[in-house]
Amino acid sequence: MDITLLLHALILGIVEGLTEFLPVSSTGHLILAGDLLHFNDEKGKVFEIVIQFGAILAVVWEYREKITEVIRGLGSNPTSQRFAINLFIAFMPLALLGLLFHKIIKAVLFQPVPVAMAFILGGFFILWAERRRHVIRIETIDQLGTLDALKLGLAQALALIPGTSRSGATIIGGLFFGLSRKAATEFSFFLAIPTLMVATFYQLYKERALFSLDDAGMFLVGFGAAFVSAFLCVRWLLRYISRHDFVPFAWYRIAFGALVLVTWKFGWVDWSNP
Repeated sequence: MDITLLLHALILGIVEGLTEFLPVSSTGHLILAGDLLHFNDEKGKVFEIVIQFGAILAVVWEYREKITEVIRGLGSNPTSQRFAINLFIAFMPLALLGLLFHKIIKAVLFQPVPVAMAFILGGFFILWAERRRHVIRIETIDQLGTLDALKLGLAQALALIPGTSRSGATIIGGLFFGLSRKAATEFSFFLAIPTLMVATFYQLYKERALFSLDDAGMFLVGFGAAFVSAFLCVRWLLRYISRHDFVPFAWYRIAFGALVLVTWKFGWVDWSNP
């Protein structure tokens, strides 16, 4: 196996794991990192499916007790039933809009410059959300109602625009809708499970012909890197939000997006994503 390819797999796996659940857009980072590493070909697209699955499993492992509790209580526990229904309701907007518009969005917006612009706009949106008065009416995810779930699902659907951030749209939307930081962040984690699982298995089926045993080493390295970095990131973020806001992520998005636009404008980096 090519050592350079394994190194690229390690880097992209870490990028996926660190950015999937932070409000900074994993898709945007993977597009930009893949472009720099010249890893945006068909093999690169398949690789993204594998590392995304690694990141999902990290959340499943972190919340395995809650997930087990919900599954066991589906037949008799009203709280578990309501939680499962809320996840389904929140999942549907992105699923339906994705089926309708994914091809158009992928053709037009899956490019480094539009992604950079989405980074910047998302950063200013987070600043706006953090500077307004935050009235908390929902402290925990078990207090969510069906209307709350629908609104969070509509917020998540904004992530169809590359660079927006699925977790960021859900978390910041939650702040606007009256959720505590912890409730908004945790619901974003749980909502990632059905959302990313469905997307992953759909892509696995669609791109099954591109998988090869020759790439097993690359897939294992990327999968492991994504799992470990996502697991550590989720735990860190839960501790971070207990005492801090999301303003640093906003400034990071703005600075990173501006850097991409400047390097593109002056030709310092060849952002020529195919």
